[in-house]
Amino acid sequence: MIREQLRGLIQNALHSLNLEEEIVELEQTTDPLHGDYATNVALMYAKKAGLNPRELAQRITEELSRAPSSDIEKIEIAGPGFINFRLSDEYFSGALDNALKKSKKWGNNETLAGKKVIVEYADPNPFKEFHIGHLMSNTIGESIARIIEASGADTKRACYQGDVGMHVAKAVWGMIWIPNESGKPKKPSDDASLQKKISFIAESYAFGATAFEANPSVKEQIAGINKNIYSREGPQTNEIYDWGRKVSLDYFETIYKKLGTKFDFNFFESQTGEFGKKVVLENPAIFEKSDGAIVYKGDESKGLHTRVFINSEGLPTYESKELGLAKIKYDIYPYDTSIVITGNEVNDYFRVILDAMSKVFPELAKKTVHISHGMLRLPSGKMSSRTGDVITAESLIADTKERALAKISQEAFLQGEKDILAEKVALGAIKYSILKQASGKDIIFDFEQSLSFEGDSGPYLQYTYARTRSLLEKAKGRDIDVLFKRTETNALHKVILHFPEIVLRANEEREPHFIATYLIELAREFNSFYAHTIVLNDAPDEPHKLALVKAVSQTLENGLNLLGISAPERM
Repeated sequence: MIREQLRGLIQNALHSLNLEEEIVELEQTTDPLHGDYATNVALMYAKKAGLNPRELAQRITEELSRAPSSDIEKIEIAGPGFINFRLSDEYFSGALDNALKKSKKWGNNETLAGKKVIVEYADPNPFKEFHIGHLMSNTIGESIARIIEASGADTKRACYQGDVGMHVAKAVWGMIWIPNESGKPKKPSDDASLQKKISFIAESYAFGATAFEANPSVKEQIAGINKNIYSREGPQTNEIYDWGRKVSLDYFETIYKKLGTKFDFNFFESQTGEFGKKVVLENPAIFEKSDGAIVYKGDESKGLHTRVFINSEGLPTYESKELGLAKIKYDIYPYDTSIVITGNEVNDYFRVILDAMSKVFPELAKKTVHISHGMLRLPSGKMSSRTGDVITAESLIADTKERALAKISQEAFLQGEKDILAEKVALGAIKYSILKQASGKDIIFDFEQSLSFEGDSGPYLQYTYARTRSLLEKAKGRDIDVLFKRTETNALHKVILHFPEIVLRANEEREPHFIATYLIELAREFNSFYAHTIVLNDAPDEPHKLALVKAVSQTLENGLNLLGISAPERM
C-alpha cells in the first residue's frame, strides 16, 4: 500500500540522518495544492536533530531523493516544515488497474496470513427469544469476522449459548405450569409453526421468572428443576427441556440465515460447565472457599472484584464455564487469537475472567481479546425478557421491512422482488446504524434516518451501488481505460484508492465503523461526480470515467460485504 511505502521511505531517511523514529505520521491530504500525502515528521524530530523544522525537512527530502520512486512525482516542503508528496499519474493508473483486476479481492491484505482466529458472537440463550441485543452482537461480530478473513486469517465463527442455568429452569417450570395456572393450552403440537413454538417458550419463561420472584415455594421448585437439568434426572423435565432446546436452536438458525451468518462451532454451557468446574477444583491456590462456594478474589488494586465460580450448591457459574470454554475452544481449534464479543454490561465480569485465566491458562489469556458493545434501543426505551416485554430481532426487522416496502417503487418491481429487496434494505438500514459508530456506544435506532436514501445510511450506500450497476449496464460494450491524467475526477480517484488502507485500519483496531464511514465518503464523492459529469458522452476521457465507475461499484460491493450488508443490483 502506498501509505506504508511512503512511511518506509521516510523511516529510511530518518535512519540515514541517525534519527531513530518512534512514529511516522502520514495523512492523506484533502487539498490538491498540498499534494496527495503529507507528514509532519520534520516538526516532530527537529529538536532531537538540533535543527529547525524546515532545515530538517530539507535534509529528509534530500535523503528521499537519493532513492527515487516512480510512484512519486514531486516532494515539496510547505509551511513551517511539512513534507508533501505528490503521486505520479503512473501510480494512479496502476493502482486503479490493480483495483479492477483484484475484483472481489480488492481491499484485502495478508497481514494475518497464516494466523488462526476464532470470533465468538451473538450468544443467544435457548429458552429465550433472540432480541435486539443479540442482533447488535451478531452484526458487529459478523463484520469483524469478515474483516479478519479479508486480512488473510483462517477465521472461524463461534456461538456460545446458555442451554443450562436458572433461566432455563424458569422456562421449563413455566412450560409445566402454564396450562394448570392459566388454563392456556399445553405446548404446541409437533406440526405447529416454529414461531408458535418459540412464542410459547418465551411466554413460559416470562411466567416462570415472575413466579420465581413472587413465590418462595416456586423459587424452591425451580431450583430443583435446575439441578435436575444438570444431572439429567426426571423424565418429565428431560422431555420438556430437550423439546425446548431443539425448538430454540432451530429458531436461532432461521435468524442467522436471514442475517447472513453461518457458525462453524456451537458451544454450550452444558458442555463447558463440568470442565470449568474441574479446572476450578484443580486449582485451590487460585480459587478459594467462601461460605460454601468457591470464589476468585480479584485484585482490588486493579479494580477487580470477587466472583463466585462454583456456587454453594456445587454448580458451576458463568465464570467457571467461561474459563472452561477458552480451553475447549483451543482444543478443537488451536487459535492464535480468540475474540469474544459481548455487551458492555459484562465488562467488569470479563476482566475478572481474564485475570483468573492468566493464572490458570496464561497462554490462552494472552490470546484472548474481549470486545464489548453498547446497547441497541428504540425510542420507546429498554427491553425486558423477564417480563416478556422484549423487542425481538424479528420484530425490528419486520417493522423496518414494512417501512422499506413503502419506499420501493410500485411499478419497477414484482411483488416477490419487492419483498426480497425490502428485506435487504431493512437489514442494511439496521446493520449500518449499528456499525457506523464505535462499538462501545449505545444506539437509538431511528427508523426515518436509518431508511433514508439520502445521507448517512445503509440504504444510501445500497442505492449508490445500484446506480453504479445501472450505469455500467448501459455502458456494456464500451471501452474502459485506467490511464490517468490530473483532471476533475482526481478527488474520486483518490478516495477509491484509499480503500485498502481503511480495511487495514479496521482490522488493526477491530472497528467496522472505519469502513462504514469510508463508504459514505466514497458514495458522496461518486454522487457528486455523477451529478457534475456526463459519463457516457463518447468523449476521449469516457473510458477513464467508466473505469472509475467500475472501481466505485466494486469498492462499494466489497465494503458492504465486509459490513455484512447486501448490495442489490437494482433499487
